[in-house]
Amino acid sequence: MSELHKFIFDGLPVRGMIVRLTDAWTEILARRAANTQTGAYPVQVRELLGEMAAAGVLMQSNIKFNGALVLQIFGDGPVKVAVTEVQPDLSLRATATLAGEVRDGASLSEMVNLGNGGRCAITLDPKDKFPGQQPYQGVVPLFGDQGEKLEKLSSVLEHYMLQSEQLDTCLVLAADDKVAAGLLIQRLPLEGEGNLAGSLRSAANEDEIGLNEHYNRIALLASSLKREELLTLDVDTILRRLFWEEKVSRFEPLQGETAPRFACRCSRERVSQMLRGFGAEEAESVLAEQGQIEVACEFCGQQYRYDAVDAASIFTQGEHLVDGIKTVQ
Repeated sequence: MSELHKFIFDGLPVRGMIVRLTDAWTEILARRAANTQTGAYPVQVRELLGEMAAAGVLMQSNIKFNGALVLQIFGDGPVKVAVTEVQPDLSLRATATLAGEVRDGASLSEMVNLGNGGRCAITLDPKDKFPGQQPYQGVVPLFGDQGEKLEKLSSVLEHYMLQSEQLDTCLVLAADDKVAAGLLIQRLPLEGEGNLAGSLRSAANEDEIGLNEHYNRIALLASSLKREELLTLDVDTILRRLFWEEKVSRFEPLQGETAPRFACRCSRERVSQMLRGFGAEEAESVLAEQGQIEVACEFCGQQYRYDAVDAASIFTQGEHLVDGIKTVQ
């Protein structure tokens, strides 16, 4: 079963999380493989999308946002866009759209950043919006401060967290056909109740009290975690191997009904809203050519079919609908 573990380092402003997506991840892959039109993802795309799913859960859990967190990677390579959406209850879904063939062993830049046009977008879409309120979106390029192409999703997201949140973050991500997993280590700001003992909060310079040194040490230990270890070892073993000299306090893990899980928010109402956006003329054209309109959800594969009567009702009934995901092009 999928699980999420949170922990802190006693006396230090450093926190961590480990997520292991098992059943949630295999269901995403199984639904894609069952789609007769698309078939299974290539190996490299599966690994990228799995890392995105793990990262999305870690980021949503980290900020505790009351709304959808949408992580997107898009660009000018054979992977047109890859999307992961995580809700506040940690239900998630993920999909990728391919515009060409992805070779075995393809790097991140070869998949989405051939001409430096690749981007990573993190969108926070509030559940209960105020009138006129728009989702918040941050976008970062898939290259570093010196213009070098970033070949790891973890490096892209670490760069994003430092730019947008001013928080030092270390991420280790991995995925295969059975598990999508991630380890997050993050340095917390000195300000705020409960981060540190009062004697430490009174210090004026963080370097003087060794906080940079402590975070750097823990981040270095975390970054030594190998891909196979993250995918195959249980959480207890990982924490013991990495941080056996540190004082680590763990919280009750999220497992079972509270754990991350697959769930799709598609519905006939949402599809009807999409068709209404295309217009009656376009719908009539498809009906005249094919006899019915067929739409498949890219996330779960659910098929929605409309005959002439169904299509006509879309443009005569005023349905109130909630917006779906807005992908960046």
